[in-house]
Amino acid sequence: MRGFKTPFVGHLTAGLALLVAQASLASASEIKVFSTIGVQAALEELAPKIEAATGNKLAITWGTAAILVRKIQAGETADLYVLTGQGLADLIKESKVAPGSEADIASSGMGVVVKHGAPRPDISTPETYKQTLLNAKAIAYSDPASGGASGVFFAKTLERMGIADQMKAKTKHPPPSGNSAKLVVSGEAELAVQQEPEVISVEGVDIIGAPPGDLNNITSYAAGISPNAKDPDAAKAVIKLLKTPEAAAVYKARGLKPA
Repeated sequence: MRGFKTPFVGHLTAGLALLVAQASLASASEIKVFSTIGVQAALEELAPKIEAATGNKLAITWGTAAILVRKIQAGETADLYVLTGQGLADLIKESKVAPGSEADIASSGMGVVVKHGAPRPDISTPETYKQTLLNAKAIAYSDPASGGASGVFFAKTLERMGIADQMKAKTKHPPPSGNSAKLVVSGEAELAVQQEPEVISVEGVDIIGAPPGDLNNITSYAAGISPNAKDPDAAKAVIKLLKTPEAAAVYKARGLKPA
């Protein structure tokens, strides 16, 4: 990515560079991260740069924000959480995030994709979007039962359009924490609707755009530190790196809007 043509550490602010230098003097540690798949493509690209800058290893567990929040509420812990803004807010209320450690990092809307090279249906208005869904032989989106934000919202969209019953027979769901765009690549679905950063990370699909108007759901993403983090300073350094201009460039390239 363009943002990393020069060394990542070279772009850090003086204060953060000092923090990173101090962290590097200590023995390297493993930072356990619970991260939503909504930012997976971006964080996978950023992780090696963050590890190089801090000297610490990131051990990332991926999942939908809803699944990860339930894990944390059930007693599982990590050092750092990268979740939806709503998911992190719920954990803050339950004192499962260190006070004042939270930071907004990015947001994203939904994307509609078809197989690479396939005709691009019209989704420019609520009416054409509805007709495109009805015309599709099969569609894919995240299972609302898994709690993923896009799946829950899209299921409500179908109900709002009055076509939920008509779409049931031709709806496909990926496995929990899976990507509906993969069902388009395999030919199981004609189009897929999911958070844009997720669907555009899959090779073999073309994005035709976002659902029109208020039929698009904007999701915010935020990071926070566990009260039980074994190295809070190291986790704090990661969050700071997630908010640099270089990280913002990666978010943009991956379908996210930097906070």
